[in-house]
Amino acid sequence: MAVPKKKTSPSRKGMRQQRQAKATGGQTTLDGQTGLLRLRHHAHADATGAVVYRGKVLKAAKVKAQAEDTSAE
Repeated sequence: MAVPKKKTSPSRKGMRQQRQAKATGGQTTLDGQTGLLRLRHHAHADATGAVVYRGKVLKAAKVKAQAEDTSAE
């Protein structure tokens, strides 16, 4: 069993729990363009699949190649 070498101070314990609460928590807002809930200060995927942050496209959506007709005659 893993045993910590030093005792975790209340301050460090609180900082760790604060980060966990932010990751799962309530910093959500309605996106003005899509109308969906999203985490504040985080990039999110829009309806097309592109990654957007503060109105700018960070990563374009992947375009799926259409399957070619493979009928052999």
